[in-house]
Amino acid sequence: MDYSGIFTYMHSEIVLIAVIVIAFLYDLFATGERARKAFHPLMCVLMAAVAVVSLWPWPSEGGEVFGGMFTYEPVHAIVKGILAAGAFIVLLQSDVWLSREDTAHKRGEFYILTLSTLLGMYFMIGAGHFLMFFIGLELASVPMACLVAFDKYRHNSAEAGAKFILSALFASGLMLYGISFFYGTAGTLYFSDLPDRITGSPLQIMAMVFFFSGLGFKISLVPFHLWTADTYQGAPTTVTSYLSVVSKGAAAFVLMTILVKVFPAMAEEWRAMLYVVIVLSITVANLFAIRQHNLKRFFAFSSISQAGYIMLAVISGTAFGMTSLIFYVLIYTAANLAAFGVISTVEQHSGGKVDMADYNGLYRTNPKLAIIMTLALFSLGGIPPFAGFFSKFFIFAAAFSEGFKVLVFIALLNTIVSLYYYLLVVKAMFITPNENPVPAFRSDRSTRISLVLCIAGVILLGLVSSVYDGINAFTFGM
Repeated sequence: MDYSGIFTYMHSEIVLIAVIVIAFLYDLFATGERARKAFHPLMCVLMAAVAVVSLWPWPSEGGEVFGGMFTYEPVHAIVKGILAAGAFIVLLQSDVWLSREDTAHKRGEFYILTLSTLLGMYFMIGAGHFLMFFIGLELASVPMACLVAFDKYRHNSAEAGAKFILSALFASGLMLYGISFFYGTAGTLYFSDLPDRITGSPLQIMAMVFFFSGLGFKISLVPFHLWTADTYQGAPTTVTSYLSVVSKGAAAFVLMTILVKVFPAMAEEWRAMLYVVIVLSITVANLFAIRQHNLKRFFAFSSISQAGYIMLAVISGTAFGMTSLIFYVLIYTAANLAAFGVISTVEQHSGGKVDMADYNGLYRTNPKLAIIMTLALFSLGGIPPFAGFFSKFFIFAAAFSEGFKVLVFIALLNTIVSLYYYLLVVKAMFITPNENPVPAFRSDRSTRISLVLCIAGVILLGLVSSVYDGINAFTFGM
């Protein structure tokens, strides 16, 4: 075996594993108050290093190791870097929550579990074989269930963890059943070998439906979304923010990669399936989001709707669509983490207030947080000149260019509905009076840094065209 190839093509995974080992050893051997206080900044610095290493598209040409089980392409580096950057921001926002008396002793567990899920997503992205993909999927899902149930003695965290793991197990079983059909009909599970052996037989169509159902759970697409609202509400807010962007982004990229590269012969079938799922996801999620009063449930249905928009890039099946998907995930990560950063810091400083009514009059006492939340919501709604407008424009253009004009029109109508419910939160913060608003407070330094980074992304990523052009340079020709 060429071990140099492992270090070359798996440099992101190796660096991440090294950080996990460091976190484990530090948590095991570091003692004393000073060591505990240094844990958070150390992990933030290491996570920033992982993001930089992952984002660097080196080498400039693709390759494979372990007999083709793991593959590398320069575009993988871009996606891994975005996911690592999202995890870095989540770690920044977790300090106050992890400093509580009931979670301070579990700080190391949180870091190790979070980075383990990220490692699983890296394996999913680089998989060149269905079994490697499935191993990555489970490595991402099982620690995530532990994170969801992290606050098992508070609120509904234990219930949320149980719902998540049971749903994940069912989805994984369904997916593995579909993968077994691929092996039975094609005799191989290598992504590079399958296209020549996919004939579109009824058994293979059923296998693809099972496979899509498993990933549909990860992305929270209708009708695989029923776990989402309860899990988002019950999980710690920091975990909810991580689940809403990092996990969703990885699964969406992998879904498009596999559908386009492995199943080109069945494009008509999976496009028809995606068409229905997109319409249902966007429409159902928007209608249910209007009815929500708890902000975490509100953003759960918002994330389902956003997942439907991401699928517009997938259904295009083109390099333009892949560029649009990655760009959309980048913008969505910045906007959603900004919104959840505000929710988390308000929750930690107000005794757990997360209802929309609790945000009435927030501008009077915490104007900066209200403005940050507003900018994030404007970006999620696609209001120009914020980055969310440009990301939506590109995915609409990708789907429209492939002839899905009616689908794009339906998505545009649903965008208007989403603007309505996003503005409900803005109305609560700036217009609705409140005799007892959330008291004024100053957030911690880590949270302030994370919010500044997110808002900079919301404002600048759409205006600086070199970001989109840089992504496009690595996806062109896929």
